[in-house]
Amino acid sequence: MGEAEHLETLIRIQISADKLSAFLQFNRADETFSCMPEALENFVKSNGVIYGLQYDVIHKIAKDPKAYFYTQTQIAIGDEPKQGEDGYIRLAYQLDDEDTQRPVETADGRVDLKEVSRINNVKRGQLIAEKIPATDGFEGKSVTGEVLPGKNGKEGRFRIGKNVVVNAEQTAMYAAIDGLITKTDKEKINVFPVYEVNGDVDYRTGNIDFVGTVVIRGNVLTGFRVKASGDIRVIGGVEGAELESEASIEITGGVMAGDKGHLKAGKNIKLSFVQDGRLTAGQDIIVSQSIMHSQIKAGKSVVCAGPKGLVVGGTVQAGERVAARTIGNTMSTATTIEVGVRPELRGDLQELRTSLRQLADGLDKTEKALGLLDHLASTGQLSDDKLALRIKLTATKRQTVEQIESKRERIFDIEKALEETDLAKVDVLNTCYGGTKIVIGRYTRFVKDATSRMSFRLQEGEVMMVPY
Repeated sequence: MGEAEHLETLIRIQISADKLSAFLQFNRADETFSCMPEALENFVKSNGVIYGLQYDVIHKIAKDPKAYFYTQTQIAIGDEPKQGEDGYIRLAYQLDDEDTQRPVETADGRVDLKEVSRINNVKRGQLIAEKIPATDGFEGKSVTGEVLPGKNGKEGRFRIGKNVVVNAEQTAMYAAIDGLITKTDKEKINVFPVYEVNGDVDYRTGNIDFVGTVVIRGNVLTGFRVKASGDIRVIGGVEGAELESEASIEITGGVMAGDKGHLKAGKNIKLSFVQDGRLTAGQDIIVSQSIMHSQIKAGKSVVCAGPKGLVVGGTVQAGERVAARTIGNTMSTATTIEVGVRPELRGDLQELRTSLRQLADGLDKTEKALGLLDHLASTGQLSDDKLALRIKLTATKRQTVEQIESKRERIFDIEKALEETDLAKVDVLNTCYGGTKIVIGRYTRFVKDATSRMSFRLQEGEVMMVPY
């Protein structure tokens, strides 16, 4: 029996599934086994392992095989491919810091109005954001000598809103007008002009519907409506009025709605107190003093944790978290707190899946038509009108592929959000009184006796209380 055949019966070479490692293992412990290092090298190579060989290890096995009879020994290490870093959009301005977006408040609660309209102001043609490109991946090499491609990073995409332009190279975004930078729902970047009302919104001003940011230096009276594509800022209070913003609403006073009107914001709502009101926000609702007998809905969180921080009566719903200093009262007024509830997301998910199926069907038809036109082109039978159709279908295909990718990303985000009920919680910084109903996802708990400094969370299908 030749040396190669002899080795074949005694030694097994195994390559890992990712082809980045190879291992040597003895089939049996043969005390008479001996082998020259070069012969063992050649045997390893004959088994397809030709790259990343650990020659020192192979030579040690050849010199002292007994030490390796009962172990699996790594004898080759490939080069792992490296994934490139994702690209992203870098803003020239800080938009997410709440402190930079509100009027400066002094210790005695007054507001410095001079600061309101100077925040994030830009001139026409000014740079707003730039695209930081993704980096390429680095290819690796398997122990069998194959090239393993490295995945390139994913390119960032501009979310284009109103009054902004992107250069031809798609690398930078500029302001198309003088105005105020604001992010709206779905992270779109906009430049909005500012509309200011120096006084109350009443019969003198009428209703306001503006494609920008609205600043009201007074109160909004019952029965009036203010709509804005940008932020709405009220340096005063709001009665039973309708306020709707695609971005955020900020009220330095509070809302005394008398069960009339509503406030609706694509992003956040911030105010001192609300009584008998209806508030809906895509992200957070932050109340410094009290929420009384109101219907409150927030995509992410509702926080009423100031020194007074009282929530009593009505229903407060949040996708992730409700935090309050005190919930309910000594009279056991019925108060409902719900978290992990995002019904609008389930509706969105259904619509997105239906839309994705339709887009996939459309793409299939477009590709079949293009295949036919490509065949005609290869045989030189493409007329002018067919050529025009081919160009149009190619553009349609590219657009459809982009839409499919965008919808798949959104579906992934929603599915991830719906799975995160485990993270939903209700935090009570001081006291939660009897008469309070806590709902987390599909599970409910009624609070019978007052408890202090508690956090309600979902554990093994039950709403449990843990110390805050």
